[in-house]
Amino acid sequence: MRVRRHFRLGQAATELALVAPVLAVLVVGAADFARAFYFNQEVVAAARAGAQYGSQSVAAASDTTGISAAALANGTNVPGLATNSSFCTCQSPPPTGQTACATAYCNGANSQATYVTVTATATFNTLVNYPGIPHTTTMSGKAIMQVQN
Repeated sequence: MRVRRHFRLGQAATELALVAPVLAVLVVGAADFARAFYFNQEVVAAARAGAQYGSQSVAAASDTTGISAAALANGTNVPGLATNSSFCTCQSPPPTGQTACATAYCNGANSQATYVTVTATATFNTLVNYPGIPHTTTMSGKAIMQVQN
């Protein structure tokens, strides 16, 4: 009987040695997926924060430095965050220095509205190089808001 018990202990250790690397890969993969999801949410939130700043007034919509600062202040956990902003108007003809919005924005009550668009982008790197999955991915978020009059 003692010999059989000794073999059982060895069998459990062998099974643990075989299963532990698989479990470790699953845990690291789940952590990387969670990091990617969080990173993407932060990029989208930064774009939204920049659009909220720009939607305060027409002057704020043209303040690309302020929009970028608002987005970067919101995305402090995102390394290498970059923003791009633009604004357009539904007024016909558009005032000097402004571009006309797409016709999809300018219907009914919005025929005189102004919109600000903010795009935020950043590069995400996984913790581990997984086969078949890119190690580096560019994530972007876009927010479009109507400017308050």
